[in-house]
Formats: sequence, C-alpha cells, structure tokens
Amino acid sequence: MAKAVRIHETGGPEVLRYENVDVGKPGPGQVRLRHEAVGLNFADTYFRSGLYPVPLPAGMGVEAAGVVEAVGEGVTNVAEGDRVTYTGFIDTLGAYSTERVIAAAPLIKLPAAISFETAAGMTMRGLTSAYLMRRIYPFKAGDTILLHAAAGGVGLIVSQWARLMGLTVIGTVSSDAKAAVALAHGCDHVIDYSREDVAKRVRELTDGVGVQVVFDSVGKSTFEGSLDSLKRRGLMVCVGTASGPIPPFNPQILAMKGSLFLTRPALADYIADPADKRELADELFGHIAAGRIEIEVNQRYALEDAGQAHRDLESRKTTGSSVFII
Repeated sequence: MAKAVRIHETGGPEVLRYENVDVGKPGPGQVRLRHEAVGLNFADTYFRSGLYPVPLPAGMGVEAAGVVEAVGEGVTNVAEGDRVTYTGFIDTLGAYSTERVIAAAPLIKLPAAISFETAAGMTMRGLTSAYLMRRIYPFKAGDTILLHAAAGGVGLIVSQWARLMGLTVIGTVSSDAKAAVALAHGCDHVIDYSREDVAKRVRELTDGVGVQVVFDSVGKSTFEGSLDSLKRRGLMVCVGTASGPIPPFNPQILAMKGSLFLTRPALADYIADPADKRELADELFGHIAAGRIEIEVNQRYALEDAGQAHRDLESRKTTGSSVFII
C-alpha cells in the first residue's frame, strides 16, 4: 500500500504518524501522482503545531515532485507519464506520501534538466525567491538588501538571484559555518545576529543610509531591528515567523522610522494566475538549468523519519533545502 505521514492531533514532532493509506483513482480535474521526492518546509511545522489550523486527521507537507500515473476527466495541463513538481498551501496539503491523488491545477511540468530531488528542494523556495526578486520591488543594480536566514533554503536562492541582478546583499546568520555558506552563495557581507547588533552593523555597512529592502523570515525576534535597518521609505517584507508571530504594533512606528512600507506576502497570491506562475517558474528553471543558481539539498530523510526531520528544522540544524527521498 501507499504510505503517508499524517497527524490526528496537533503538537510536537511526536504527533507525526507514518501510516498505510488507500490512494484510489483520480476524479475529474485530478491526477494520481507517484512521488519521487518530497520537500520539507518550515511551514510544515505550523500545520503540525496547529498554528495553521486544518481539519483533523490531516496529511503533512505541501511540496513534492514525481510522475503522473493517471489523469482524471477534464485534465489538460498534464498527461500520464509527465514529470511534474508542485507547491501550494491548503490545496496541496498531503505531500508527505509515496503516492496521492491531487488536483491537476497546481502541477508544473518539470524540465528534464532538473532532477526530482532538486525540484522537491526548491519549488516553494524557488518560486518564493522568484516573486521576491521579480514582483515585490523595482530593484536596480546597486540597491542593497538585508536578508535574514541567509543560509536557509530561500536565503541561498535569493542571494544568488540578487547577485545576478547586481544587488548588494547583507545576510544574517547564526554561526560561522552558516556565514561561510552565505558568503559562498552571493552575500557580500554577513552579520552574526547571535553576537552582533544587526541594525547597527547595517548602518555601518551602508554609511548610515540603511537598505532599500529587508527580507525577514524570522519574525518576532528580528522585527524591530529590521525596521531600524531600512533607509527612508524603505520596504519591510515579512516572509516568515520562524521565531514566532510579530506582536501587534501601532502603524505610527512606520512613520517615525522614515515613512516605511511593510508587506506580508504569500506565495499563493503571486502564483494564483497560471500565466504568472508559468512566467516565474520558467525564469527560475532557466537559471537552475543553466547553472546560474545552484540548489543546495543538504539534508535527506526517509519519509518514516519525518519526526527527526522536523526536530532538525526547528532546532536550526539545517542549511539550504531538506527533502524526503521516496
């Protein structure tokens, strides 16, 4: 039988169960998909913990790559035998599985030059990086950004993409080892936030001006320092809450710190239009196939070891991308 990791209650990694599942046949607008590799994302821990509430029992994971084994009535975007990848949110929940039935709409055909493992390690991170680089702000060569978690999966892609665009990247990390990784992948400067004042160091590196944009995936513990790192009329992009949700605040603080802008974007809203998704995916896949952007898959797990994978992720032991090999 097919296998899947599911939860019957919310909580820590111990609630993840490796179970037999009956997949069945695809209905209208659906496909049956055999997974080859499944992505591990920090958002998965939010579903598991209950921060993102879903009806229980529930599958885990929103990103994977594999082969279409059967198609239901009305499916036109993919065919049996196609290599595909996907990412999403509630609509794709259940990726931690060997096989599944899934709506065909989220599926993206995968170029032959990109492996299943690479795809599972970068579809969410890569499309996130794509919209951050190409849709959030009108970057021009010479602009400077502050990138938190620069040695993480999104961080490594954003820093490489930013280098291609001629941007200066100041990355934050939590160790010397992660600093070396960030510098090797496009960061011009790194700040160890465990022992340095990020905003103060940013001001030193920018001659007191600050940066045009901050990409902050950490949240609660970095929010104030991120605002203090921006130049006048700079943009704060809240892309995650790894340290916890950002506490409520008075928007007047944005005026007091330089008429700042703030956005909390979600990938789903930037790939909701199929044409937008295709354009971003094509640019992303083109960079990867040409070797201009490298995807670092640094952790590999068996599906039954999902609990350990979540522990490693939450303890910040990982760098780059992590995948389950099916």
